[in-house]
Amino acid sequence: MAADLFRLPTGNHALFQPGNEEKFFIGTIGKPWMSGSFGCVRSGGWQMHEGLDIGCIERDKKGEPKDAVMATADGTVAYMNKKAALSNYGNYILLRHQIDGLEIYSTYAHLKEIRSDLKIGSTVKAGEAIAVMGRTSNTHEGISKERAHVHFELNCFVNERFSGWHKKAFPGQRNDHAEWNGQNLIGLDPRLVLLGAHQGGEKFNLLTWLQNQTELCRVVVRDTNFPWLKRYAPLIRPNPVAQKEGVAGYELALNFNGLPFQVIPRASSELKGSGKYRLLSVNDQEYQKNPCRKLVTQRKGHWELANNGIRLLDLLTY
Repeated sequence: MAADLFRLPTGNHALFQPGNEEKFFIGTIGKPWMSGSFGCVRSGGWQMHEGLDIGCIERDKKGEPKDAVMATADGTVAYMNKKAALSNYGNYILLRHQIDGLEIYSTYAHLKEIRSDLKIGSTVKAGEAIAVMGRTSNTHEGISKERAHVHFELNCFVNERFSGWHKKAFPGQRNDHAEWNGQNLIGLDPRLVLLGAHQGGEKFNLLTWLQNQTELCRVVVRDTNFPWLKRYAPLIRPNPVAQKEGVAGYELALNFNGLPFQVIPRASSELKGSGKYRLLSVNDQEYQKNPCRKLVTQRKGHWELANNGIRLLDLLTY
């Protein structure tokens, strides 16, 4: 892979200057820069922020942002939303990338405008300008000039049957973005990916990086055919027992954001119980550090899957 895999999406390079985080991240009102980074960084650690809020470095005479927003890697346009009122992301664009055998998506949100010649399927190169930074959103409080930023995400895509699942899980609730609803994307930490790619150069490998996530919990799913298995086949580990006896389900290692970063086929002889899902273990230390997705919960001294965890597995296997 090229040394410039995963470029910064704007001209703001302060991320690569230790101690300059305040020049790179835009925190929430009255909060430090960490609240503009990825993870359980909001509402006292109980609210997830799926991306990075990257501050502007260029303004016009009215003080509005005018930074170019650029593709982080070679890819194609997967989706665009040009009706700011339809999303708290305002105007945004999603790019699809194939990197180290993985299907990865990047999101660029709160844009002033998306390049007019781009359409679904358009090819873009790493570093190519795709939009202009803005502060569009449909939230009541809006985004002030001072806090103008691009919200940048790196994601894995969960299930192409999302619309059907959403209709069943949330009857009567609107889904304006079909399969591109944010619930169908599981975020990676872009800060760590960008730093890893910058520091590792050609040695940086996204698959290896993904496989080395910190485990929040381990679950067994009694299902042998769901989209993740094909889309993220490189994450599947070999298991001679299942290879010999046949696959009856899969063991998944999930990180705190619900990403199944390790997938192990299991034979019937290796599975206990009869339920569709079974929680095998929880990393208590990781839960204390990153609890905001509420995937697991403790009841009467025992860990069990919480509603959010069950919902994630339902979507994964729909």
